[in-house]
Amino acid sequence: MGPCERLRRYWFLVGIVLAISLAKLQPSLGRRGGPLKPEITITYVAVSTIFFNSGLSLKSEFADGWLHAASSVICCNPNQSSWW
Repeated sequence: MGPCERLRRYWFLVGIVLAISLAKLQPSLGRRGGPLKPEITITYVAVSTIFFNSGLSLKSEFADGWLHAASSVICCNPNQSSWW
């Protein structure tokens, strides 16, 4: 197994090591008010990306049934204001 193939196989572990190394070298990038704006990117972008990726990994049969059931419950309730 060559080095390129090993990097391709363990890409996630290599990415984690690089991220930790970068954080050790430049901790000011991730501080509150820094250039990456972690109070915004982590709160909204990262959480949205995690939920989007987990939704993509669902089996299509499960997702179709769940979407149909959820939309049926929401659309059939004539008094939706009672939820709030």
